[in-house]
Amino acid sequence: MLLLLTGCGTGAVEVPVPRPPAAIASVCRSLRDRLPAKVHGKSRRATSPKSPLVTAWGSPAIVVRCGVPRPTALKPTSELVVVNGVNWLPVPADRPVTFTAVGRRAYVEVTVPGAYEPPGDVLIELAGPIKTAVPANPDGSL
Repeated sequence: MLLLLTGCGTGAVEVPVPRPPAAIASVCRSLRDRLPAKVHGKSRRATSPKSPLVTAWGSPAIVVRCGVPRPTALKPTSELVVVNGVNWLPVPADRPVTFTAVGRRAYVEVTVPGAYEPPGDVLIELAGPIKTAVPANPDGSL
């Protein structure tokens, strides 16, 4: 899984927009309203194309994409990282740059560039809004 992000500085960062079903998109819009103005001390920045399903902060950009497809790397045996009650799938597992919140009504992907260490700090800041806006799957499925 590779997420291409382009653009440096304060201009809009180009991010592929997910295309989830309408019910999932509604959950994702609710998440966007709850995301913090700053993450890891970095302010929000514009994304291109503009979408309520994508939010970015800083340069290089920390990016949240809500409503992404189920990660292909997610298997019953996948080792997940739990941060503040949210299960995350790190990809790649040995040096993650992308984390996907799993076991929730929508998959939420967070890309954390290597410039932000430790990446878990970003997940700590985002776990609360995700838990509030994106309900866990009632059947416990990932």
